[in-house]
Amino acid sequence: MTPSGRVALVTGSSQGIGRACAVKLAQSGATLALAARSQDKLNELAAQIEAAGGKAATFQLDVSDEEQIKSTFKSVLAQLGKIDILVNNAGITRDQLVMRMKRADWDAVLNTNLTSAYLCTQQAISSMLKQRWGRIINITSVFGQTGQAGQANYAASKAGLIGLTMAIAREVGSRNITCNAVAPGFIETAMTSGLADDFKQSAVKMIPLGRVGSPEDVASAVAFLASEEASYITGHVLNVNGGMLMG
Repeated sequence: MTPSGRVALVTGSSQGIGRACAVKLAQSGATLALAARSQDKLNELAAQIEAAGGKAATFQLDVSDEEQIKSTFKSVLAQLGKIDILVNNAGITRDQLVMRMKRADWDAVLNTNLTSAYLCTQQAISSMLKQRWGRIINITSVFGQTGQAGQANYAASKAGLIGLTMAIAREVGSRNITCNAVAPGFIETAMTSGLADDFKQSAVKMIPLGRVGSPEDVASAVAFLASEEASYITGHVLNVNGGMLMG
């Protein structure tokens, strides 16, 4: 009941949540297609996975570039033969109050966080349809569910991912392909490490479990949704937030 023998492509897999997802899926027996902008970090991760007995191939990719997405997915299919599991994880922030937010910062976040998920899914789905099996997992955010001051672009992109998830789930469910989202809460990553200490402390007070989450907490949820055990779950948003948002 694990992803053993499957090929999993994880975007933004060079660090943080994406890296943890790649490691967890590799431990479950999947062959990893590692995609991110930093080739050096990808090489380091691939070496780590292979040293632990796993299989991984690296593909340098900037998901904000549509042509790069198309060429990368062709390379993955040519090299690994198929894509069974797609984890749309790559994301950025460009925080600013909406009245001061530059259009370029809006576009960058929407393109990287939301449009790329649509493009990557589009490229992967034919392989899944052909084999009548697939798992698409989109990494959204608690702030796509609640909103967040200063993050209109980020919150909009993550809320959009939830809608995209449900639409795709309805489109491909009859072909034994599931599409789900994982919504992390406050997770300790490079993206959150730059936040002010007082903000972090106030955030922890809003978490019933009383701690910040780890990338591995999110990766465990992703690995479950990628498994046969989750075969009757689709169009769902799995909250991994320590109770920060309930209901």
